[in-house]
Amino acid sequence: MAEAEATAPTAELLEWPQNDKRRFLHVVYRVGDLDRTIKKRDIPEEKYSNAFFGFGPEESHFVVELTYNYGVDKYDIGTGFGHFAIATEDVYRMVENIRAKGGNITREPGPVKGRSSHIAFVKDPDGYAFELIQRGPTPEPLCQVMLRVGGLEHSIKFYEKALGMQLLRKIDRPKHKYTLAMIGYGPELENTILELTYNYGVTEYTKEMHMHRLLSVLMTYTKVPRLSKWFPKSLEERLLDNLDLFLGSIPKSLLF
Repeated sequence: MAEAEATAPTAELLEWPQNDKRRFLHVVYRVGDLDRTIKKRDIPEEKYSNAFFGFGPEESHFVVELTYNYGVDKYDIGTGFGHFAIATEDVYRMVENIRAKGGNITREPGPVKGRSSHIAFVKDPDGYAFELIQRGPTPEPLCQVMLRVGGLEHSIKFYEKALGMQLLRKIDRPKHKYTLAMIGYGPELENTILELTYNYGVTEYTKEMHMHRLLSVLMTYTKVPRLSKWFPKSLEERLLDNLDLFLGSIPKSLLF
């Protein structure tokens, strides 16, 4: 397909996120030693191993994909990634189970100052943070991915217009100089969501974790053939190369 053909999306193309059924599928993060984290699957011809894990089948649950690239034992997580979050009915018991297995507890369970929620924080062997949130039963315990963004309104517009998500709620905390936006494909207590964090005055973060790869794995693609009419590349490349088609002239550096 000629490159010029990828520059004139129709109204039908721009409306596909609102008409399609989507959910978060999985998120990739790279680890220095897969054996210490979970049983692995080797792909020797490609020189990597990976493993998927979650709280249910991939067909119906959000999962984490761990990827180990042969010979690479350490990664810079970057400052753009914040944490994953897991919902549990008893955060105190969960922390004790993690402690008993030798886990790294970075914030003991307890109430959040000025709020009724109880949380804790732990880190995995590669230093990725997990927030443990005490809440009632949920069909999706792996409930949240927190990313820091340099332009909150630009980011919200991207996830709404390009990926068809909904802004679920927005929390401004001027005393602490940050704003949160919860965004996803359905109610917060029933689905995995993105927590976008904007820290006042901070416009750039390091992205060594390559969290923009979320774009290539967030959705089920029941209408991708329609997209491929315009974008012959992978979904990630299509979106990265054609952000201006969705959002005008928003700089990519503000989104990724």
